[in-house]
Amino acid sequence: MTARNDATRAQIQAALPDTSTWLAANAGSGKTRVLTDRVARLLLDGVEPQRILCLTYTKAAASEMQNRLFKRLGAWAMLDESSLTQALRDLGIDGPIEPARLRDARTLFARAIETPGGLKIQTIHSFCASLLRRFPLEAGVSPQFTEIEDRAADLLRAEIIDTMAEDGDADAITALARHYTGENFGKLSQSVVKYRDGFAPPLDWAGCLGLFDQPVDLTEDAITKQVFLGSERDLLDQVNPVLLAGSSTDAKAGARLHALGALDFDSLPQLETVFLTGPKAKAAFSAKVGSFPTKATQQKLSDSMPSINALMQRVEDARAQRVALIAARKTHALHQFAARFLPRYEEAKTLRGWLDFDDLIDRARALLSDEKVAAWVLWRIDGGIDHILVDEAQDTSPAQWDVIRKLAAEFTSGQGARTEDTRTIFVVGDKKQSIYSFQGADPRQFDEMQTEFAEKIQAVDRAFQSRTLAFSFRSASAVLDLVDRTFDGQEDAGFTKDAEHFAFKELLPGRVDLWPVIEPQPDDEDGPWYQPLDRRGSHHHTVLLADRVAGQIDRMITSKQLIPDDTEQGGHHMRPVQAGDFLILVQTRGALFSEIIRACKAHALPIAGADRLKVGGELAVRDLAALLSFLAVPEDNLSLASALKSPLFGWSEQDLFDLAHRRTQDHLWQALRDRSEEFPQTMAIINDLRRNVDFLRPYDLIERVLTRHKARRHLLARLGTEAEDGINALLSQALAYERNAVPSLTGFLSWMETDDLEIKRQIDSNSNQIRVMTVHGAKGLEAPIVILPDCGRRLNVVKDDIIKIGETPVWKTAADDAPYAMGDALDAIKMSQAQERLRLLYVALTRAEKWLIVAAAGELSKENDTWYQMVDAALDAAGAQAALAGDLPVKRVENGDWSATPTVPLTKDAAPEILLHPCFAHAAPPPADKTKTISPSDLPGAKALAGESGRSEDAAMAYGTLVHSFLEHLASVPQNNWPEVIANLRSADSSDADHLQAQTEAQNILLDPTLRYLFDDTGLSEVAITADLGDARLHGVIDRLVFTDDAILAVDFKTNQTVPHSPEACPDGILRQVAAYLVALQQIYPDRRVQTAVLWTNAAQLMLLPHEIVIQSLQNTPYLDATAPAT
Repeated sequence: MTARNDATRAQIQAALPDTSTWLAANAGSGKTRVLTDRVARLLLDGVEPQRILCLTYTKAAASEMQNRLFKRLGAWAMLDESSLTQALRDLGIDGPIEPARLRDARTLFARAIETPGGLKIQTIHSFCASLLRRFPLEAGVSPQFTEIEDRAADLLRAEIIDTMAEDGDADAITALARHYTGENFGKLSQSVVKYRDGFAPPLDWAGCLGLFDQPVDLTEDAITKQVFLGSERDLLDQVNPVLLAGSSTDAKAGARLHALGALDFDSLPQLETVFLTGPKAKAAFSAKVGSFPTKATQQKLSDSMPSINALMQRVEDARAQRVALIAARKTHALHQFAARFLPRYEEAKTLRGWLDFDDLIDRARALLSDEKVAAWVLWRIDGGIDHILVDEAQDTSPAQWDVIRKLAAEFTSGQGARTEDTRTIFVVGDKKQSIYSFQGADPRQFDEMQTEFAEKIQAVDRAFQSRTLAFSFRSASAVLDLVDRTFDGQEDAGFTKDAEHFAFKELLPGRVDLWPVIEPQPDDEDGPWYQPLDRRGSHHHTVLLADRVAGQIDRMITSKQLIPDDTEQGGHHMRPVQAGDFLILVQTRGALFSEIIRACKAHALPIAGADRLKVGGELAVRDLAALLSFLAVPEDNLSLASALKSPLFGWSEQDLFDLAHRRTQDHLWQALRDRSEEFPQTMAIINDLRRNVDFLRPYDLIERVLTRHKARRHLLARLGTEAEDGINALLSQALAYERNAVPSLTGFLSWMETDDLEIKRQIDSNSNQIRVMTVHGAKGLEAPIVILPDCGRRLNVVKDDIIKIGETPVWKTAADDAPYAMGDALDAIKMSQAQERLRLLYVALTRAEKWLIVAAAGELSKENDTWYQMVDAALDAAGAQAALAGDLPVKRVENGDWSATPTVPLTKDAAPEILLHPCFAHAAPPPADKTKTISPSDLPGAKALAGESGRSEDAAMAYGTLVHSFLEHLASVPQNNWPEVIANLRSADSSDADHLQAQTEAQNILLDPTLRYLFDDTGLSEVAITADLGDARLHGVIDRLVFTDDAILAVDFKTNQTVPHSPEACPDGILRQVAAYLVALQQIYPDRRVQTAVLWTNAAQLMLLPHEIVIQSLQNTPYLDATAPAT
C-alpha cells in the first residue's frame, strides 16, 4: 500500500465517521472531497441513507456533492475486487477488508437511490421547507405553501402600500414620505421586511428618543430656547457688517449669516456650518472658539467676541440633541409604518399560501421551539436523523445556526431516540471566505458555535475533533505565498496564524504579475452627438484598462504563451494557453465589467459574456416586449416602430421612415394596415398574433412568436447565442406570472415593466471561452489564469437605508447628521465591510491555479488599503522582480522553472477511426411493404347477444376497464389489504358511479373457491403478445394467462350483462378475439397445449371454449386469410 502524504492523512482524519468534527478548510483544500468521503464511510459503516442530513449553502453545491457521491458509489458497483479494495484503502479503511464488505460497498449506490426518503443533500432552506410540509398543522402554514418569488414579493409590497395610502393608514405613508428622499420606495419596504423581527414590538416616541440617549420631553422649542437667549439677532446684525468687510473666509461666513431668516430650529444647520468645524476636522463639529473669525476680525470685534464664543458653544451643545431629534423622528415614522405594514404583508402572504426564504427559517425555528409540539417533532426527526453535515458553515446566519442547534439537541442530551447508535455532527467552513453578510452571514458564529458544540458533545463523553485543511490542491506555491503575505496581521478579519497555506503541488510552476496602474483620465468633454452620454471616451482610464486586458489575452493566445498543466501521472508539462484558461474577476458589474466584455469582443476573442443579466435590459427581451406592448395597445407607435426595426421583422431604417413619414393617419398601425399589400410577411405575422392575443396566455403568445413565427431564430442570428438566456428568462417569468395572477397580456407587461430582475447564466467552464464575473459569483470556481483588474480605490459607504442599533432597526440619516449611537453603529458596519472586503480579496486571489494577474485603473488610496496596494506590498515582501509581459513592464514573483518544463502541443483528441459496415457500400433496398397490424378486439362481429341493452358502447368499455382494474389489483394483495386498495382505486376517479358494482363483481369472483386458481402465483395479468395472423401482425393484451407444466389457459374477462348459455351461443366478435389469442399463443408456445376461456364477470362463470368453435369463427372472418392451427 502506498504511503499516505500529509494532505491525504488530514483529509482521512477529518472524514472519520464516528467522530464529530469541526473543520476549517482553506481555499482549494478539498472540502467537498472530505464531505463525500465522510458520507461514503457512514454508508460503509451501515448507516441507512435516510439517517444522513447534508446541509449546503446553494443548490449548485448540493447538486455537485450528490453527483460526486453517486459517481463514486456507482463506480464501486462496477470495480473488480482488487480495484475496489484499493478504493476503500484510499478512503481511509484500514485493517482487513472482507468479501462481505466489498459486497456491501457494491450495493451502496442502489441503497442510496432506492431507499425511501433517500439521501438528504439539500440547502437549509429546502430542508426547512420539507420540515414545514411534514408538519404544516403544527407550524401553522398551508400544506400547499409555495416559496414566493422576488418579483411577486415586490409587487405584493407595492400593492399593500398603495392600499394603505388609500385607506385609514394613509397617515403612516404620509409620515414616512415626509422623511424619504430616495428613488426606490420598494427598496425601503423590502428592508422593513428584512428586519421584521426588530420591529416587534415597534418603538413608541419615548423609545425612539431613548434609543439616542435623549429625554422624553425633548422638543424643537426646548432646543431652540437652549441656543437662542433673545439677543442673538442684535449680535449677528452687529457682527455681520464687519465679517463682510473682512477676509474672503470671513466674508463667506458673513454672507451665510446674512441669508438667515428667523432664528429658530430650522436655522441651526446654517449656524453650524459657520460656527462649527467640519466632519473631517480632528475635532469634528466643535465650536470654532479662538479660530473664528480670523484674528484681524476678532480684534475689530473684541467687545463682541465673548458673546460670539458663547453662541458658538451653545450651537455646539445643541447639535447632538438636534440630530438626535431628527433621527428619532425618522425612526419613529419607520416603526409606525412597520407596525401597520408588516401585519398586512403577513396576512397577504398567508391568503396566497406564500412563504419567503426568511419565513422558512423562522417558521422552522418556531416549530422546533414551540413547547407544545417541539418535543414530538424532535422525536419524529430524532427517529430519522443520526448524522448532520453542514457545508460552507462560515456563511450560515445566526437564525440558521439556531435551526441546526435544535436539530442536534438530542445528539448531546444522552437520551436520544437510539442511544445505542453513534450520532455525529460534521461542520466545515472557512472564515476567510465569509463574503455574504448581506444575506445574514456572520463569520464570528463559526468560532462561537464550535465552542458551544464542543462543550456539549464532550460533556456526554462523545468524540469531538477540531481540524484544519491547510494544503491547497489548486494553487501553485507562488500564489499561496502571496496570499499569506497579503493577509499577514489581519486576524480581525479571520486570517489567524494557523491559517497558513501549503501547496500540495510543490513543483508546479506558479506566477504572480502586477501590472502598472493606469492613472486617472478625464472623460472626453465633447464626444460625437450620437454617442450615448453614459459611454466613456476612448481615453478614459476604465476603457484603457479594459483594452489592456483584452490586448494581453489576445497576445498570449496568438503567441502561444506556455503555461503549466497537470498530467495524469501526477507531474506537469507546458502547453499553449487557450481562451478557456482565463477567468476575469471584478468586484461589481460596473463600467469596467462592461468595457472588458466589449474590448474582448472587439479583439474577436471567444468570451462567454456576463455571468448575470438583467432580463428587462436584454435586447431580445426589449424587442419581444415592444411587440407585446403593441399587441396590447395598437395605438402605441413607439412600440410598433421598435418591433418593426427589430430582428422579429427586420425592417430597415428607410422602410420605417417611409411608413412613418408618408402616413396621413395619427397612428403607425393604421398606416401599416392601409399599405398591407406592400408588407405581406409583416402583416401575416401581426394579423395572426392579433387574432390570438385575446385567447392565449402570455406564455403561449410569446412561444407562438418564437416558434411559429421563427422569432427565436431571427433574434439569435442577429444578437448571438447569449440572447438565448434572456429569451428563456422571459418565458420563465411568464410562467411565474401565470402562477401568481389571472393571466392577461396587460398584467404581464406591468409585471415585467421593471428591469430589476436578474438571472444567473450558467457558464460552462469547458466551453473554452473567457469568463468574466464578480468575485462573489466565482466562489467555488478556479482557473489556470486569473486576472483581477478591479483593484483600485473603493469607497466604504453604508448603502442600506435601515441599520441596527443593537437589535433595533433605525432609519439611517445622512452621515454628517448621525447621532452618536448611530455613528457608532455606522462605524461598526464600515469596519465589518472593510473586513469582508479583505475576505473577498482572499476569495479572488485563491481562484488562481498557476498564474495570477493584478491590475488597477484610476485612483488609489492614501491609506494604502486598496487591493492593488496590498498585493503590491506583498510582492515587495516576496522579493518581486521587474519583468516584461509582451511589451508591458510588470512586477513579478514566480516559482519553478517555466522554461525547463517539457512542452506538449495543444491538440484536441483525435477522433477514433470509424469503420463502416459493408452494407453502406451499396444502395439501400426499396422499403418493404408495411405489414398490416390488427388488434383482437378489432376483429368483426358482435360483442354482445342480441337484445342486450343498458350502457352505451363507451360506458360499457369504461365499466369493463373498471372491473379489470379491480380484478388485477385485488388479486395481487392479501384479502385484509383490499379496503386500502379499493379506497385508492375509488380516489383515482371518485365521480364514477359504477365503482360499487364493479367492486362487487370482482370480489365475488376472487372469493369463489372454484375460480381462485385463476389468480394464484402461476398466472400473469395483462400479458401483451404479438404474432402473425394471416398476412397481418397481431398485437393484443390477454387479461389472464394461467400456466401449468404442459398447458396454458388464456382467459378473457367479459362484463356483458347477458351471459350466453353455451360456447356455441357466444357472440362471433368474442369468439374471434379469443381465437386470435389462441393462434398467437400456439406460435409463442409451440410445445404446450393452449386452452381458451371466457370469464363472465357478471355471473362469476368460467366458460371453456372448444377449439373447433373458436377456430371456425376465425376462419369465417370476412377479410382475414387465416390458416387454422392444429387442434
